[in-house]
Amino acid sequence: MAKKGRVFSGARPTGRQHLGNYLGAIQNYVALQNDYDCVYCIVDVHALTTVEMTQELRQNTFEMAVDWLAAGIRPEETILFVQSHVPEVMELHTYLSMVTAIGKLTDLPTFKEKVQQQPENVNYGLLGYPVLMTADIVLYKADVVPVGVDQAPHLEFAREIVRSFNYRYNTKVLVEPQVKHTEVLKVLGTDGKAKMSKSLNNHIELASTPEETSARVKDMVTDPARMKRTDPGNPDICNVFSMHKIFSPAEEVEMIDRECRVAGIGCVDCKKRFAANLNKHLEPFRVKRAELEVKPDYVNDVLKDGSKRARLIAQKTMEEVREAIQLP
Repeated sequence: MAKKGRVFSGARPTGRQHLGNYLGAIQNYVALQNDYDCVYCIVDVHALTTVEMTQELRQNTFEMAVDWLAAGIRPEETILFVQSHVPEVMELHTYLSMVTAIGKLTDLPTFKEKVQQQPENVNYGLLGYPVLMTADIVLYKADVVPVGVDQAPHLEFAREIVRSFNYRYNTKVLVEPQVKHTEVLKVLGTDGKAKMSKSLNNHIELASTPEETSARVKDMVTDPARMKRTDPGNPDICNVFSMHKIFSPAEEVEMIDRECRVAGIGCVDCKKRFAANLNKHLEPFRVKRAELEVKPDYVNDVLKDGSKRARLIAQKTMEEVREAIQLP
């Protein structure tokens, strides 16, 4: 069956992936392989905008690659590679910066948030992040980019950069990528308040043991108004119940919804049920991950092969870009 086009997406090498990564991106990456030619990138250069100590960068890249492969990324058909292994992206980033207004970069909400988070390290890379992200995408002439709600403004900005480049150089060499929203846009952490994140320690790692997973689930915040077992709860505002709707059988979800409202089931039992269903769902992933973890040469070969295939596309694009600019 003919594919619908090419998809590109990337993520910073944060090491072992958590449930938020899985629901927000990875499961979507796996599903997209059925309909698109997929190019997935571990964006290690982007990480340098916020990471000053790079000792764990290589290991984090390896761990992320292992998780993606264990989740179902198929390297025989999908290009999986590391950003810095395709240097053409740096050249394209430079050219795109020439058609990008600084004022537009400083006005982006995500830049302002990063400035507040790390006022002691406001570097050019942080400001130019959306330009490099645009280079990542258009270098491979991606038709579609799956994004969460927090990245949607960056993708629209990328489309603006493409239009500016094509207009200035009177060309159509760069493709305007289309947005494909992920099915789950935001996954709350175990605290029930903030987005799931390693930095906030409110995450559940995919590679955790069943016992570790159950312990993390046990700490999850439920309905804050339900103080006692005999109090009726409200599943509509319960983070655990939102996870049940994803990982538990429909009949069990219906039972919990009904019984929680009349105090027929307590939060402890509800969490135990969710932990059991989550562990069951993750069991195939954990088996595959254990196989890959002891084959580092295979994982590294996958990334090397992906880089070679990505460079073939990148080199052709850059030939067209240089011709459009009329570089000598």
